[in-house]
Amino acid sequence: MALSPAQKIKAGLAALLAIGVSAAVTHWTVGNAPWLAASMGAASVILFVLPASPLAQPWSFVGGHLVSATIGVACAKLIGQPVLASACAVGFSIMAMTFLRCLHPPAGSIALMGVIGGPAIKALGFGFVISPVLFNSMLMLGMALLLNNLWLRHPYPRPLPAANPHEVADAPPLARLGVQADDLDAALAHYGELLDVGRDDLAGVLALAQRYAATRAHDGIRCADIMSRDLITVAAETGLQEAWRKLRRHRIRALPVVDDEHRVLGMLALVDFLKRLDGQPEGLRTRLMKLLGQGGRAATVASIMTTPVVCVTADQPIVDAVPLLSDRGLHHLPVLDAQGRLVGLVTQSDLIAALYAGGSAVPGPALSANVA
Repeated sequence: MALSPAQKIKAGLAALLAIGVSAAVTHWTVGNAPWLAASMGAASVILFVLPASPLAQPWSFVGGHLVSATIGVACAKLIGQPVLASACAVGFSIMAMTFLRCLHPPAGSIALMGVIGGPAIKALGFGFVISPVLFNSMLMLGMALLLNNLWLRHPYPRPLPAANPHEVADAPPLARLGVQADDLDAALAHYGELLDVGRDDLAGVLALAQRYAATRAHDGIRCADIMSRDLITVAAETGLQEAWRKLRRHRIRALPVVDDEHRVLGMLALVDFLKRLDGQPEGLRTRLMKLLGQGGRAATVASIMTTPVVCVTADQPIVDAVPLLSDRGLHHLPVLDAQGRLVGLVTQSDLIAALYAGGSAVPGPALSANVA
């Protein structure tokens, strides 16, 4: 398991805090009734050590507990023989969780607790589902959301896959070659059993492995090796007419916007002009002339530039630029030095040339500036 010593300690402390808070709040709320479900101990392992697992997601955690608790209490009431009731409670809970897509292994002990939990649980009846099970589940979920995101730095719940930025059905460029989503589904189905990894997580691991392999194949080629260095830039207070003339004169598609210390404030591209044109019935040329002729702040670069800007550093390997210039749909990446100052620009054309070279030689500095 790829956990550092610090992460292992923090996961244990997170479970300590979550169990402590959940137990204390439930005890203060429900008084003498049972205030902690035993399954929360096992659940804390999944929530804080494996938060990306499908078994740790909110519906699996809360839904699994509620379904299992309900089935456990029902079996205890309907089946007089404890051994048979226990077996039915666990078996039916597994069936229900798998059909409802809320499988959470520790919840199996809740079903069992509903049958053999003793007189206190029996006296609660279906109230056991509310307290302590629902109370504990919601409190633990709240602690998982708080601690995973703010302290352990694990996104929780697992984020949805990024949508295509162009809002079309086609997969992003990097997902069109190599292993496809259908291939992953077929591979997972081949096992004929449930694996504790989702397709999206598996795709992420494969993509990262391919990235490391590409880094090795292009070993030594950095963004500084392929970037344009002779850049055409503008200041934020530059007028739109002057910026437009620069774009036209140099036949480029974007201009980095920098301050006096050459730090990047934004990017000004042709599309930024088009996005600011109003919906008047005049032709495109007429509306563009109106935009360029406006006075005051509306006529400066700052009024239409794109910000914030995604940047790379000069010593980053070129493979770091691939997902940004393909899947993210960016066309220009400002390159910064160690002090955060602009020293170059990597475009899609630069990247294509570098990948075409195949790592056999380090390309020299780009001949044209800011070319997409």
